[in-house]
Amino acid sequence: MEGQDQNDEAFGDLTGCSVGQAQIGLFARIPIYLAAEGLFDGRDTKPQGCQMPVIVTEQMVEDYQNDGAVLIKGLWSEWVTDLRAGIERNMASPGPYSAENLRPGDAGRFFDDYCNWQRIPEFERVIRRSEVADVAARLMRSSYVQLFHDHVLVKEPGTTKPTPWHQDGPYYFVQGAQTVSFWSPLDPVREASLRCVAGSHLWPREVLPTRWLAETSFYPDAAKYMPVPDPDAEAMRVLEWQMEPGDAVAFNYRTLHGARGNSTPARRRAFSLRLVGADAHYVTRPGPTSPPYPGHQMQSGDALREDWFPVLRR
Repeated sequence: MEGQDQNDEAFGDLTGCSVGQAQIGLFARIPIYLAAEGLFDGRDTKPQGCQMPVIVTEQMVEDYQNDGAVLIKGLWSEWVTDLRAGIERNMASPGPYSAENLRPGDAGRFFDDYCNWQRIPEFERVIRRSEVADVAARLMRSSYVQLFHDHVLVKEPGTTKPTPWHQDGPYYFVQGAQTVSFWSPLDPVREASLRCVAGSHLWPREVLPTRWLAETSFYPDAAKYMPVPDPDAEAMRVLEWQMEPGDAVAFNYRTLHGARGNSTPARRRAFSLRLVGADAHYVTRPGPTSPPYPGHQMQSGDALREDWFPVLRR
């Protein structure tokens, strides 16, 4: 077929790969943002040694826009080994923002750290070489995708402390409708999965950001924010999924989310990546943000500086 060599070079050789009973043709090689709804349903397994495209249907994009969260099957299934190695490297040499999120006497260990992609080669490799920027572009409906930061969260076996309900957005100095976080477990999760409140990214007021250990307000003016709700007690629609290593929950920065403790005998390692789209801009908060990025020199309304926050896709 004319042009076949050019397409093979651009998208790789998928000879011998199959989805169910159907042999994959040229469609499987096209970029993620052109995947058409109905051609694949994303439930077929990936043959050993065959890197399949991540499928994002138009219905998934609509769900993301309306609910503020959606499951992306297999986003990093080909990168689990790299991400596990990166987390081990990170935990062996924590960064300046690392934290232990348990009080003395609490069972287990709840470690988190962020902003390490520049010194953890496995993280940078996944960020730059995986399909995540194309998936983000489709979900955000933004051809422009920029890196904000990475985040590692590890709950060791028997860590009963839950991740508190919160929105990420109020902690950050960035605002915009086009935002996405990817939360990906590197171990199978059944009960310790991420939980997201459907539609909370559309609430008119942001939820009060708090310090996880002290349980105090993160900023001095708590009255500016709505109190942290109890989604289970208030019968809110909570989205959560059983997940395999490399699956990812994509959610908006303003989506209220949390997670149960890890009462299983297995680790629950998770890698998160925060990206923004074309409408994202710097905003001034009433105190130091998390991450703080000291010395950034941005002013309210500025786009995030590209030398600090690389553009992954234009």
